[in-house]
Amino acid sequence: DLRNVVEGDPSPDGKGTLLIKRGIEVGHIFQLGSKYSEAMNATVQGEDGRPQTLIMGCYGIGVSRVVAAAIEQNHDERGIKWSNAIAPFTVAIVPMNMHKSDEVKQEAEALYEQLKALNIDVIFDDRKERPGVMFADMELIGVPHTIVIGQRSLENGELEYKSRHTGEKQMIAKDQMVEFIQAQLKG
Repeated sequence: DLRNVVEGDPSPDGKGTLLIKRGIEVGHIFQLGSKYSEAMNATVQGEDGRPQTLIMGCYGIGVSRVVAAAIEQNHDERGIKWSNAIAPFTVAIVPMNMHKSDEVKQEAEALYEQLKALNIDVIFDDRKERPGVMFADMELIGVPHTIVIGQRSLENGELEYKSRHTGEKQMIAKDQMVEFIQAQLKG
């Protein structure tokens, strides 16, 4: 009879029991044998001094599998939680009702240009969408740091910062935001 192993079964080496864990193959090795070396007449000198056909192998890393593994390990019910190192965008600028407020639009565009000038990968959500849709989309795609620019916060000289990893929100002085973001990206 055949059956699948289950957690708690004895290990094949008899030195413990099996644990069942999820995994993903991100790299692999293939033994190619002598098929290609024979076709190329690739040989090496053997111990006896005579030519011997090479036994070949190759290895590879599946880039898309690395991405899948990173997402599998870093997500929640709302979406991806990219690390700064591999995030397509590290910062999102989400202006509230910028199509109705020149001040919000100007602040958002200026901040975007400042961050770009520092080679920070930033996405500017300039869509005419409801705030909830914009926030949900930034969480779904996993941008690690979100800056929210609204009319009320601007009147107080502040911008809202939100961390995708911790969910923490804090108000940051408008003129301190660039330095704050730089510190978050270094930490």
